[in-house]
Amino acid sequence: MSADPGPVVRTQRRGAVLVVTLDRPEARNAVNTAVAVAVGAAMERLDADDSLRAGVLTGAGGVFCAGMDLKAFLAGERPAVPGRGFAGLVERPPDKPLIAAVEGFALAGGFEMVLACDLITAADDACFGLPEVRRGLMAGGGGLLRLPRRVPRGKAAEWALTGDRISAADAHAAGLLNRLTPPGGALDAALELAERIAANGPPAVRATKRVLAEGGQWPEAEAFARQNAIYEPVRSSEDAREGAAAFTEKRSPLWQGR
Repeated sequence: MSADPGPVVRTQRRGAVLVVTLDRPEARNAVNTAVAVAVGAAMERLDADDSLRAGVLTGAGGVFCAGMDLKAFLAGERPAVPGRGFAGLVERPPDKPLIAAVEGFALAGGFEMVLACDLITAADDACFGLPEVRRGLMAGGGGLLRLPRRVPRGKAAEWALTGDRISAADAHAAGLLNRLTPPGGALDAALELAERIAANGPPAVRATKRVLAEGGQWPEAEAFARQNAIYEPVRSSEDAREGAAAFTEKRSPLWQGR
């Protein structure tokens, strides 16, 4: 009988930030069904808990994620969660901001998990890539949809069609990364960003994320009407009044979080 490998995903609360760590270093944090279910559960927790304001996704053992666990796939596993897709994340990211903290490599489905996050920090020796075409496959976890929105289309096409690995320096130069750090520093940089986000009005942050994610797909003639439908509940919220009062009274706001 094999030993129980223990949790494949760890969660840790850091103030108002939920840190989610892929923890299968012996498999380079590859995604099997257990990982997908655990990540999906962590995303549900992040959205359901009003006291959590942002999340950070990272990997243990100096590696972010090698993508789908091919051994598990060949054994018949489907590393996806209904409604959330591959890795419990790529088809429906959380409503709250999620930051990827990348050490080592984030390849194939691992890179697609990164691209499902709102912000990205990475060590300067990290690397990324969508190597699926080299295996006769297509990156089907959202990478081909999201990458051209994050970097110039020509660069996205080059990376996706060649399957080449992308250095952290090249990713940063293309505008993909928010912070480039020395090795071992990606998590601290992600936490710093998450804490700055968490200090802001929660309904305003969620609404801002939603407009950023959806607005580019709206017909121009409908864009302001759709934005206003999202903005109105924020404008009339208790937190909007609290933000204005705190500003005029020169104090820190006390957010209700709803």
